[in-house]
Amino acid sequence: MKLLFATRNRGKLKELRELLDALHAPGSDIELLSLEDRPDLPEVEETGQTFAENAALKAQAIARATGVLSLADDSGLEVDALGGDPGVRSARYAGPGASDADRIALLLQKLAGVPAGRRTARFHCVVALCDPSRPAEAQLREGSCEGEILFAPRGNGGFGYDPVFLAHDLGKTFAEAPAEEKNRVSHRGMAMRQMAALLRDLPRSRAPYP
Repeated sequence: MKLLFATRNRGKLKELRELLDALHAPGSDIELLSLEDRPDLPEVEETGQTFAENAALKAQAIARATGVLSLADDSGLEVDALGGDPGVRSARYAGPGASDADRIALLLQKLAGVPAGRRTARFHCVVALCDPSRPAEAQLREGSCEGEILFAPRGNGGFGYDPVFLAHDLGKTFAEAPAEEKNRVSHRGMAMRQMAALLRDLPRSRAPYP
């Protein structure tokens, strides 16, 4: 069964491959593709106001364009002291072309003067699955992970805001945690474990969801 993950983010794709490897028995017949396998496809503009809206928009657009069962996620960091920002704008927080380091620097600048104990935050993720035979619909699963924003980055792994996000369940940043450890508690891992049950039950001949 072909499953097209609507992303060109190599960090997200690596995480999803690891999650599927862990969630499916050896010999699983899911062939995971990404937008890097389809360079002809444009980026889907994230015009939704919520993670769920954006995930569904992307999954539905790619399913329509390819005729392949499509998976998309939208995720981001919500910081309480910033009223939930950067939220759905997490990837665009520092403007077009900004790097992860640029986004982290802006976040820490916005939090300057906010003391420990008031830097609570969470990562939130919504994953959407769309069957091309029913492109107006999408199945959604979501997860979140509570933590806080540190005063400086720690660790060399992960991507995005991982180096400044101290996950309460781990006692370390996502960038300090091995992939298996991070996936066990992460927002994306939680959402994908819920989606995995749906993927496992799909008929492999056509793969429509129930």
